[in-house]
Amino acid sequence: MSDVAKAELHRYLQEGRDAMVWKLGGLSEYDLRRPLTTTGTNLLGLVKHLAGVEAAYFGAVFGRPFPENHPWMASDAPENVDMWATAEESSEELVALYKRVWAHADTTISELPMEASGQVPWWRKASNPVSLTRILVHVTAETLRHVGHADIVRELIDGSVGHRDDNDNMAEGNSAWWHSYRENLEKVASSFAGPELAARSSLED
Repeated sequence: MSDVAKAELHRYLQEGRDAMVWKLGGLSEYDLRRPLTTTGTNLLGLVKHLAGVEAAYFGAVFGRPFPENHPWMASDAPENVDMWATAEESSEELVALYKRVWAHADTTISELPMEASGQVPWWRKASNPVSLTRILVHVTAETLRHVGHADIVRELIDGSVGHRDDNDNMAEGNSAWWHSYRENLEKVASSFAGPELAARSSLED
């Protein structure tokens, strides 16, 4: 793979990283930690998780372990411990950790050729060995997926939306326009409602 393609993949990863951190801006420690889905998705937990993802994939996978030892990054750590921040972990601490992980990952990306070979211990044997190309694509895809989660969670918290700080990439409508737009979507969706919706509504009343 050419240096140009490598740089382009790296750029997309960095855009995802920046967007993830941006989604935290201006919120209280409470709002950053609020579990807003039935599976507990929360903004600070997404940052913590992605720090662990990059530390592992761009670290030990290529024999370049991340130098910091965090128990929640261990392979035998309790389930989902990387998906939420403890009371002792501040947002500043976790964002700073995430950025230190970026620096470590960026060194791996810049110093290794895209065909460099690594081993992912938690993947099945048939999926190994892996190349840096595959891991860079994999981590970029995972990062952007979690940024999408952050988009929804942030909108649920305070209505803030947007692609990134300098480009929201949203339709140019005011609050009245968006209200009308959503009402229209609800109307269309309701036209497909069957008996099961009526039954569900009666249970909720």
